[in-house]
Amino acid sequence: MKRRTAVAAFAAVLMAVVLLTAVAWLLWPRDRADGEAPAALSPSQSNLTAHGRELVLLAGCEGCHTSRGGMAFAGGRAIPTPFGTFFSPNITQDTQTGIGQWTAEDFWHALHDGYGPGRRLLYPTFPYTNYTRISRHDSDAMFAFLKTLHAVHAVNRRHELKFPYDQRWLLAVWRGLFFRPGVYASDSSHDGAWNRGAYLVQGVAHCSACHEARNALGAIKSKDNPSGGLVLSWYAPALADSHEAGVQTWSEGEIVSLLKSGQSNSNVPGHQGSTFGPMAEVVYESLQRTDEAELRAMAIYLKSLPDIRSSSHYGSFTVSQSQHLPMIMSRGQQLYADNCARCHGDRGEGRSPAAPALAGSRIVNMSSSVDTIRIVLYGGYAPGTDSNPRPFGMPPFYPTLHSQEIASVLTFIRDSWGNDSRPVSADEVEANMTGPLW
Repeated sequence: MKRRTAVAAFAAVLMAVVLLTAVAWLLWPRDRADGEAPAALSPSQSNLTAHGRELVLLAGCEGCHTSRGGMAFAGGRAIPTPFGTFFSPNITQDTQTGIGQWTAEDFWHALHDGYGPGRRLLYPTFPYTNYTRISRHDSDAMFAFLKTLHAVHAVNRRHELKFPYDQRWLLAVWRGLFFRPGVYASDSSHDGAWNRGAYLVQGVAHCSACHEARNALGAIKSKDNPSGGLVLSWYAPALADSHEAGVQTWSEGEIVSLLKSGQSNSNVPGHQGSTFGPMAEVVYESLQRTDEAELRAMAIYLKSLPDIRSSSHYGSFTVSQSQHLPMIMSRGQQLYADNCARCHGDRGEGRSPAAPALAGSRIVNMSSSVDTIRIVLYGGYAPGTDSNPRPFGMPPFYPTLHSQEIASVLTFIRDSWGNDSRPVSADEVEANMTGPLW
């Protein structure tokens, strides 16, 4: 009897989902498949293949589609998510395991519509929800470049997903609720530079794929909630929050410097920054080799984002722990003196260029403590770029400090020298002991 009741309940839920999907499809606007990309600020490559190479570079295709130590674009990189582990596919010209038999039309449908040959639905870990904004001309250019890649025979690894996320047919429901294809439409209230930057940030570079919070089904939340997102177990801070990754008050040059070199060494308080974790890889693999005019367009758009305070949390501190806060602060102060002050200064003032200031630091003062925990656990280095070929970095402390000690020193740092952030618990530290994952 109970079994029949459970089956009936499941059937009712499934029917409700199907009906919601149908309503979503009916209410969503029509696809906008035509139109051209906003013009670049500098003359673009006249050669279609060369232009495609620039777009593939900015899109970061090689980084995701290359396993550590593997052949470029041959796939196999593990992408851990709350739904299981995805493995990127081979996109070289191998006719059996790659995309050697694909046509430009197939590639366009993958980017624009989120399905491959035979209308096989793709999981949105491939960010077609952003790539759908790419124009058909740019899609053809990217495909023209991919056609020049050497064929590598590398069998695609099967995703290791939890039930029911391993049921690919459920993607039809997800798409009905959360996805509608449509290329970028220029905003006439802004100039060409702003529109070019919006096209790159929203589409080709797919920044929101990492820097926006997602709901329980992996879809980006409402724009009314500008919190950042968790990516490879790191927190990608909100781009619409000047207390996190927002650059509304920065100059275009400072933003370009951060994107191009991985660092901004501005003399303006609050305008210093350094990339780390997955973002350091983005700079190293992609942004440092991107045309500076394209980065400037992105800077123009990023500066224009409304400054909305995010509501990221990713952790809590219990009442019982708060009762011991004075003791935790005292212990953290001693640990800081023993392990951190030599580089970061007695009062968190930093020692340029080796160690950044912790007093007034954005990452220290974010409500999310994920990144500070992971940097202490596993260390952190800015990317090696032309302007910063030998970056200073921080060593990992997980071999020498246990979770409560790391929580104590971070609690001290986050509430000293004018910093005002919530304490960190040992449970949070242990939850982030998943390996660096980049």
